[in-house]
Amino acid sequence: MRKILLVEPAYRNKFPPLGLMKLSTYHKLRGDYISFEKGLNPAKKNQQWDIIYISTLFTFYWKATIKTIDYYLNSVKDKSNIVVGGITATLLGDELEMEFPGITVKRGLLNKRGDIDCANGIIIDELIPDYSLLDDIDYEYSLKDSYIAYATKGCPRRCKFCAVHRIEPDFIHYLPLKKQVICVDEIYGKKQDLILMDNNALASDKFEVIIADILDLGFERGAKLNGRKRIVDFNQGLDMRYVTDKKMQLLARTAIEPLRIAFDDISMQQQYEDTITCASKYGLLELSNYVLYNYKDTPEDFYQRLRVNVLLNEKLGTKIYSFPMKYIPLNAKDRTFVGRHWNKRIIRGIQCVLLATRGLISPKRPFFEAAFGKSYEEFLKIVYMPDEYIIYRRNHENNGAFEWRKTYSQLTSNQMNQFLEIISDNKIEEKDVVRQKSKRLKTILSHYIESKR
Repeated sequence: MRKILLVEPAYRNKFPPLGLMKLSTYHKLRGDYISFEKGLNPAKKNQQWDIIYISTLFTFYWKATIKTIDYYLNSVKDKSNIVVGGITATLLGDELEMEFPGITVKRGLLNKRGDIDCANGIIIDELIPDYSLLDDIDYEYSLKDSYIAYATKGCPRRCKFCAVHRIEPDFIHYLPLKKQVICVDEIYGKKQDLILMDNNALASDKFEVIIADILDLGFERGAKLNGRKRIVDFNQGLDMRYVTDKKMQLLARTAIEPLRIAFDDISMQQQYEDTITCASKYGLLELSNYVLYNYKDTPEDFYQRLRVNVLLNEKLGTKIYSFPMKYIPLNAKDRTFVGRHWNKRIIRGIQCVLLATRGLISPKRPFFEAAFGKSYEEFLKIVYMPDEYIIYRRNHENNGAFEWRKTYSQLTSNQMNQFLEIISDNKIEEKDVVRQKSKRLKTILSHYIESKR
């Protein structure tokens, strides 16, 4: 019997590590001893393990990933028995191997026979996840009471901002969804909700079969379990470029909530509006909208996409919660990237607004306009303000923020250009205030120093 340690780095996430859960199932079938850890545990570091598997998420968690690998590096006799897989392992595998010579980096999916233990014919990716693994740690995943499954794999699109085509290069139109759920029922009991991790389910030529599976599994519209509403969630979003009236009608038969649609480019506005209109026609009124920003768009494009949702809600009676997602390059080791049309102050200002709104943007006009402004000009005025004035706006409304806005409105064109140049890097210091000849510039810049204090 081998001793196997499964490790997920200590970043915060709501999804349990499916890859590690499937590896747990595999090693339990082999009769091995399994232990699971979230982050760094001295007691487990000081033991000797036959194999340590370390999962990875996004590349901007690079520091946490490196720290975790380094922490457990001497807990195996041979470094090749440190096995690292997942998103970062796929996208930055060469750099991981340079950082830790001798470790094993698994790129992509474990979807071939012999990926683990060469002589074995089991395909890890096809195994049922070991849900009991989650009971081994104190960390609580919010989706613990859900089936986490795939009805398809991959995506036929190859969007440059997306890593799916590198992690799941082949588009598989259908996976046996019913079998996945029924097996979980038999081993771990019924789960409340169904979370589908498909990256482009609407592109499948078996979409009708997928919907039939969902309905057969008891996730029809209005379905309940133990007196509670059941939910189907295509969590990675549905591609509006594949939407048809028929497909929307099929989706409306399920317990889908919310309907997740991305609106990544202002040039797709008409198609987006047509998609939301089609959804509302079939009673799909609860929507979540992924809004990519800091990519090739401009801040004005971003604001207009958010505003489109507010106007659609008023027109159609929908509740579209916008969910801004900052673009970060696929090989970035942190979150500091600034797009061509953006600057650090605007990005930080948006983050401050989202801190106040807990990451979501209300579907109602008064809340949206309070958070992001009634116009693009108001939006800029909000995100340019010092952090404290944005996050704790009510506390500063009649003092600091009021004085800041008053001075802002008095800046001449030349002063405005100087002001924007100074704050664009989001590093305002005392010396920036002192060296200004203009009293107005001194006054408005002093707010950034005082608010930090």
